[in-house]
Amino acid sequence: MPRNDAPAPETGLVRAVGVWALAASIVNVTIGGGIFRLPAAVGAGLGTAAPLAYLACAVAMGLIVLCFAEAGSRVALTGGPYAYVEVAFGPFVGFLAGVLLWTVGSFALAAVATVFADTIGALVPALSGKAARAAVLAATLGVLAAVNVRGVRQGTAVNVVFTVAKLLPLLLLLAAGVFAVKASNLAWAGAPPAGALARTSVLLIFAFAGVESALVPSGEVRDVARTIPRAIGLAMAAITVLYVALHLVTQGILGGALAGSATPLADAAAVALGPWGRTLMLVGAAVSMFGYVGGMTLAVPRALFALGRDGFLPRGIAAVHPRWHTPYVAIAVQAVIVFALAVTSGFEQLAILANVSTLLLYAACCAAAWELRRRDVRAGGIPFRVPAASIVPVLALAAIAFFFTSVTGREWLVVLGVVAAAAALFAVARLARRNR
Repeated sequence: MPRNDAPAPETGLVRAVGVWALAASIVNVTIGGGIFRLPAAVGAGLGTAAPLAYLACAVAMGLIVLCFAEAGSRVALTGGPYAYVEVAFGPFVGFLAGVLLWTVGSFALAAVATVFADTIGALVPALSGKAARAAVLAATLGVLAAVNVRGVRQGTAVNVVFTVAKLLPLLLLLAAGVFAVKASNLAWAGAPPAGALARTSVLLIFAFAGVESALVPSGEVRDVARTIPRAIGLAMAAITVLYVALHLVTQGILGGALAGSATPLADAAAVALGPWGRTLMLVGAAVSMFGYVGGMTLAVPRALFALGRDGFLPRGIAAVHPRWHTPYVAIAVQAVIVFALAVTSGFEQLAILANVSTLLLYAACCAAAWELRRRDVRAGGIPFRVPAASIVPVLALAAIAFFFTSVTGREWLVVLGVVAAAAALFAVARLARRNR
């Protein structure tokens, strides 16, 4: 008999999100700024064998999202991965998963902000210097923070406006670029070393991550047992095909010049479409990344707000503006944190740190899917069951472990330092509550 030990369903939320709406949300969150920069980094790491990294990531993400699909079909609470882990392993491990989710958002937001600043510098050369780049970052984050302080409705409107045209320049590059591809640029010289494949795949995970954020509003998804698995499958298939096609076209056009390009898709568009194509791609990249930064500026500070509200951070972090009713202190603090990360680190370093945090979160979710199935936790209806259920979580964890082999000691120190600080916060907060 199934165990009905899942938390009670949330009340007050309307379950209106269906398969296509959730799939579109996953695609929207996943395709951010990374794909406009990553083909160069992947090409530098693996040369003409770069498509192998995309396939390795696609296989790994396929195994991981199968676990997400099962966990999501069993837990219908808002919070996504945080909720899955908390239901499976309790509040302490769930809290660590929530902190990892905030860490992923902070590093990813800073990484995309750096690429946005570089893109603005490519469009306006006068803004390409170090000081000008810092000014662009400060102005962008400051404006978006101010917009979100004024109200969640304004922040959501900015996000919608700047994500409508996200896919158009990418599809145009595919349509026109295929005619400019040189077959010799795609000739494969041989299999890359396993270490190089692992390191490049860790970096590329940045472009595939996003499903964990899109599943946070699970409390508003209709028929989770059917909707979440189908939406994840549709979205990840579409994203993988788009990414591989974009890399093949870009590599086929640029050849050896791909590895040294700061704006690879724009440079490929310049060859395929002329100067106006490069400008269009840079504008499209700027629009896409501004939309991503705007959306994350809306979402990520709410995690800081929740930590302050729950007593894990100073109560002032959870202050609400008396007029606009927004967590204005959390928004301001988050903007300062992201600015500091963006001006002191490069895209690749930030992307790796985001990815290590992401993979740790994914590992916890894979383990949670196994535990939820073992206890037969159900949210209502028949849950999705992973094919080869006893093997898939193990394979997913093995793929994550393979990616971890390329992580440096310094990168581990940063991420595990965040986890250790989170554990200390939890212990101090629990002790304070007991004393009260």
